[in-house]
Amino acid sequence: MLPEFEYYRPSSVKEAVDLLSRLGPEARVIAGGTDLIVKMRGGLIKPKCIVDITRLDEIKFIRDEGEVIRVGAGTLLSDIEESEIIGEGVPVLREAVKKMASWHVKNMATIGGNLCNASPAADTAPPLIVHEARLKIRGPGGEREVPVEEFFTGPGETVLMPGELLTEIIVPKARPGEGASFQKLMVREGALAIVSAAALVKLDGGTVSKVRVALGAVAPTPVRAKHVESALQGREPTPEVLREASKEVLQDISPITDVRGSREYRLEMSVVMTRRALEEAIARAGG
Repeated sequence: MLPEFEYYRPSSVKEAVDLLSRLGPEARVIAGGTDLIVKMRGGLIKPKCIVDITRLDEIKFIRDEGEVIRVGAGTLLSDIEESEIIGEGVPVLREAVKKMASWHVKNMATIGGNLCNASPAADTAPPLIVHEARLKIRGPGGEREVPVEEFFTGPGETVLMPGELLTEIIVPKARPGEGASFQKLMVREGALAIVSAAALVKLDGGTVSKVRVALGAVAPTPVRAKHVESALQGREPTPEVLREASKEVLQDISPITDVRGSREYRLEMSVVMTRRALEEAIARAGG
C-alpha cells in the first residue's frame, strides 16, 4: 500500500518549479516512478506531496548541437538506448543503459530520475563523469549548471535545493582519438552493479594524453578515480603500466558490504573492472 499524499501534475517546468518552491522539502518529484514508488511501497519514504513531471515534454529530447549532445532530464532510458545521436556521439552512455534493468523499466525510467535518485550504483553516472557532462538545474532563482561529478553528495542525496529541478544533461561528444568503455559486474543481466567502471582515454604518439576514470557502487557516491588517472597520464599504456595503475583505484574508493557483494570482493573487482575499462578504452582510441 502507498501512503497518502497530495498529488500535483504541472504542465510546464515553470509551474513545476513554482510548485516545488511552494511545497518545500516535503515534496518529491516523480518521473518514471521506478525508484520512488518502490521506496514508498516499502515504507522507506513517506512524502506529503508528489509532483508528477511526466507531462513535461520540454524536458524530453536528445539534440546534437555540434560539440555537445543535450539530453532532456525527462528522456526515457529506452530512447537513449535507441538513439543514433547517443550511439555516435557518446556510445559509452548507450552501452551503460543497455546493461541497465529490463526493457519495461527502461520504457518508464528517465535519465534524470536515475541521476536524482543518487544511488551509488547509478549506471549513467560513470559514463557522464568521464565525458565531463554538466547538469542544468532550474530553480526559483533561475538556472545553474553543475558538473555531474559534483552533483552527488551522498547516498540518495544531491546538490538540488528545495524548489530546484534537473532539466537537462549536456554531454561533450567523444573527440577524434578518444576511446571510452563501460564495464559492469552484476549477479544477473539488468541487475544493480556490484562494481561498475567507465574510462575515457586519448592517445598521442603512443602515450596517454588524457584519461578519466569513474566507478559506481564502490563509494557513497559515484566516484572519479583520480589516482588511477595520475598513474597513467603521460605514460605508454603497456600491460604492466595498466596493471599497476589500476591498483591505484584502491585509494579512490570506500566500498561496503551489502546483499550484492562484500567489501573485500568489491575492492578486488574494482581493480579488475578498472583495468578492463582502460584496456577497452585504449583499444578504441587506437592503441
